Order: sequence, then C-alpha cells, then structure tokens
Amino acid sequence: MAYILIFLNPDKISAMNHNEKFTSILLLLVLFLGKNVTFAQNPGKDFNLYEQTSETAGLVIQYAQDIRAVRYFYSPMSQSRGYGGNSDVLNAPEQRKRLGEIDNQYLQKLAALNFNAMSVYGKVDYILLKSRIEDHKLTLTLEEKEYAQIEKHIPFAGKIYDLEKSRRRGATMNGEQVAGSLNEIAKEVKTAADAFKKLESIDMSLARRGEEAVQGVQSRLKSTFEFYNGYDPLFTWWVPKPYKSLDSTLQAYAKLIRSKGKLQTTQKEDISGIKGVPIGKEELIRQLGTEMISYSPDELIALANKEFAWCDKELLKASNEMGFGIEWKKAQEKVKNSYVSAGSQPELIMKLYNDSKAFILKNNLIDYSEIADETWGMQMMTPERQLVNPFFLGGRDIIISYPTNTMAHEDKLMSMRGNNPYFSRSTVHHELVPGHHLQYYMNSRYKAYRGDFRTPFWTEGWALYWELLLYEKGFAKTPEERIGMLFWRMHRCARIIFSLNYHLGNWTPQECIDFLVDRVGHERANAEGEVRRSFEGNYSPLYQVAYLIGGLQIFSLKKELVQSGKMTYKQFHEAILKENNMPIEMVRATLTKQSLKPDFKTQWKFYDLK
Repeated sequence: MAYILIFLNPDKISAMNHNEKFTSILLLLVLFLGKNVTFAQNPGKDFNLYEQTSETAGLVIQYAQDIRAVRYFYSPMSQSRGYGGNSDVLNAPEQRKRLGEIDNQYLQKLAALNFNAMSVYGKVDYILLKSRIEDHKLTLTLEEKEYAQIEKHIPFAGKIYDLEKSRRRGATMNGEQVAGSLNEIAKEVKTAADAFKKLESIDMSLARRGEEAVQGVQSRLKSTFEFYNGYDPLFTWWVPKPYKSLDSTLQAYAKLIRSKGKLQTTQKEDISGIKGVPIGKEELIRQLGTEMISYSPDELIALANKEFAWCDKELLKASNEMGFGIEWKKAQEKVKNSYVSAGSQPELIMKLYNDSKAFILKNNLIDYSEIADETWGMQMMTPERQLVNPFFLGGRDIIISYPTNTMAHEDKLMSMRGNNPYFSRSTVHHELVPGHHLQYYMNSRYKAYRGDFRTPFWTEGWALYWELLLYEKGFAKTPEERIGMLFWRMHRCARIIFSLNYHLGNWTPQECIDFLVDRVGHERANAEGEVRRSFEGNYSPLYQVAYLIGGLQIFSLKKELVQSGKMTYKQFHEAILKENNMPIEMVRATLTKQSLKPDFKTQWKFYDLK
C-alpha cells in the first residue's frame, strides 16, 4: 500500500495557486482508488482515512439509501408520522418486488468490484454488504411465501393497494365512486371474516402475517383518506362514512385472524400468559450464521452451562466469606436488602459511575472523551415500562428503574430489591461509559455507514465485555460486590439457556420464569418481566443470546491481541469502537489484517467447550 501524507495548513492553502490546489485534490482522490491515504492537519499527527471509509463504503451507503427510498415511497404516508413513510407495515406486493430488484442490482455491482485489490477494510465491507443483501432477499422470499398462503383470506387487498397507488401522485379522485368502492370492499371483508370464522385454527406464523397484511391495507387506506379528506370537496362529502365503516371492519378482521393462530408445537401447557412464537432449530441456525456465530444452539447452551458452573463456584466463595456457607441465596438476600431509600437511586447511579470511571482510568483501560463523559443523562422509568423492563435501560441516557408512588407495596419492594447498589454496580458502566453511551458517541463519529450492519452481538457484547473485564481486573473487591456482579453474569448465562430452549420448543415461558427465580435469584415479578420482554418485546430471537456470547467474543479477541502484547488496552478498545457496529468476527478480521475471500463463511471458534 502506498502512503500519502497531506498537510493541510490553512495559511499554505490560501497561498496555493490553482494548479497546486488541483494537485492536492487529486491526491485526496487516491483514497477512492483503493490506496491507503493518511491525512493530517499538522505534521506528526497522522490520521488514517480508513477510520472513516473503505473502497466499498460508497456502495454500502448507496444500497442503504436506495432501500430506504423504496420503502419510503411504497409505504403509506401518515399525518400522525409527520408524513414520513410508514415502513412498519407489511410490504405490498409491488413494494416487495421493487426491493428484490434493488437487491439483485447491488449484488451485480458487488460482483463487478476487484475484491483482491481492496484493503482489509474494503473486503470486510464487501462481505458484510453481500451478506446483508442475501439475508434481505431471503426475508423477502419468506414474506412472499407466507403472503401467498394468506392471500386467499384477503381478496380485497388489491383494490386498496390500487387506490393507494393512485394517491402517490395525487390522481384526481371521484368521491362518489370511491365511497361506493369502499362500501363494496367492506362487504368483501365481512364475507372473508365469516368464512375465516369457520376455520378451527391456522399456524401462528401465518396468523401474524395475516394480521400484518390486514393492518397494512388499513394503513394504506388511512393514508389515502387523510390525503384527500378536507381538501377535495366531493371526496370530503362522500367518503368519510364508508371509510370509517371499512376501517373498523378491517380492524376487527385483523384481530380475528390473530385469534385463530395456533403454535404447531408439542410444548406443555403454559400458565404464564406470555405469548410468543418459537422459531425452531433450523431458523436459529440460519440466524446464527447471519450473525457469524459458528456454534449450534445446543453448543451455545452447553457454553452457557459451563459459564454458569464457573459463576456457581465464584458465588459460593463469596457466600462463604459472608458467613452463609453453601446457602448462597441467603447471602444474595442480604445483598438485595441493601437497597437505598426512595428518591436516592439517582445519587447512587452517580456514585457508581464515578467508581467505575476512577477504576478504569487508574488501570489505563480506555480514555474518557470529554464530551461523552459530559453529555450522558438520566431518565426515570414509568411503572408501566417496568413491567417489561424491571431493571434498567440505556443508550444516550441511563433509564432508572425504581418505584414510584403509584406502584403497589410489593411491587415497590421488588423493584428496590432488584435494583440494589450491588446489583446496580454492573448496570451503570454497562449503560453509560464505557458501555452504550460511549458506543453511541463513537458510532456517530466513525464509519457511521456501518450502522446498517448493526448486530446485538457487538452492541450488547461490548457492554457485557466490560462487566467481564472489570470483574477480571478486581473491580468487585468485597464479597457483596462480587455477588452483585455475578448476579448479572448468571443472568446472561440464563438468558442463553432459557431463550434457546424456548425457541427450540423445549421450554414454556413459565419454565423460563421459574429457571430465573431458582437458578439466578430473581424476584418473581422481575423474572416475569424479563421473560415477557424476551418473547413479546420485539426483540430478535438471538438478542438475549447476544449479551454473553458477544462479550466472550471480544474477551477472546482481547486475549489474542492485548495479552499477547500486540496492542495496549487503549489501542484495542479504541480500534473496536472506530470499526463501528458489525459482527465481531469481522472486527477481528480488520484488527488482525486477516486474509479474506468474497465467499467468506464464518469459522471462528472463540470459546473452548471442552
């Protein structure tokens, strides 16, 4: 690789003639020809432009924007969404076809690139973009297959799609004719509903797809109505009544379709009331491949059990030090009852943040950016939200879970006990710096285009890695502090075990709740909230797996690069953040300058199962 050093001194630039400026521009363009260009404002302060881009970055950005443009244009508009395209609804057949065409076009563009001439950064982006497109194509194919199976139950959908299609370019509507059409469509929906009521059940995945399809045409109908109503006099006179009738009929039909959904599983009867859809072993394996995890679901469960056994040993040590012997639940109970008084939790959060910051700086683990350190905030979680998220949330801010005056007495105590100072010791640096807040800060400043490759194995793995690292470094000094940090480590092991067993069809939600209570020591209400969040909270099936597995991937990479002396902690941590969000095996490829091929397949074994 050729290295070009360009010094940009403002005084010198102003003194340049036209040819000199033109020559400087040409040198900058070398970057886009695949050369490794180093840029500096002052001599001696080099800045690698590959921190911001690669030879494939342009295609990554263009593909993402083309997909967004198509989704925006072919999705229903809504006044309530600020006239932004509502991409939350099911793709219309026309939209699905157009998205597939975009996918094929970009696969052709990738194939035309000279992969072997690229830097490792360009190769990584090539592999990630190709994987993303292929996964999107597969998703569209699955959607098309399921749509074809429920299409007979929504024979009226095409008429609403056509009406919304005319709206896109503002075609003049005949209000009287539209009113008549909506009136006839409402009759068709009722006929379809009467026929559907006779079915005993349909597969749950098809029921959800049918519900989405009906809600989709309902949104498109609303989009059309909002566009003309109040503006077109005849439309406003004729259409509102039949529109409202059809809208309510569609809403009722969507609920009916969902109510007929039945899980095709041999699972035992469940009493938890938590509704989810296990995806099965085949789909789990496919999704693990997409995330570049080269272990089977059964191997990951074995991994989690091995980590759990390590936690058990550490927990018994701490329990013995506290005088409770093997009765670790009694030791944990003492820790839970150390909660601070109502109104004092934010003050505790601030103390815990400063504790971790002081420890990290003392051990030279990472530099605290002034702005990142300054601009994180606090929010309080509502009682309603605590039903699903009983502990904490974060990102730019930390969202604190602690009782409010409207909660029942027992719920208040459970919330306080579950968010005691020792349990919260890990959560603060997980959510803020160096966890999610620092991720947000760096992701918006380095290789931001890689946001479309985001994966929870990097997002949650990074924050969890710091829990592993700080425990290894001795951040938890007292047995109470170790029990607090071990609670979360056991919780991450349990998440792998219960979520994969659920999606494999082995466990019911109630068995998952009982496991969290018995093996981890959760308050029962908090365990119910955790399981409900996992299966009803719009999380991907692998999201709960991603915490510990992602953390162990980075921990393994730390051993490979830091403990070998190839990088310092600061260099290692900065490099991961600057590579931005992507499968960690690709982070490893960039940090180790790995030799890559266009048809790359995941192969990294980062954990010894023996």
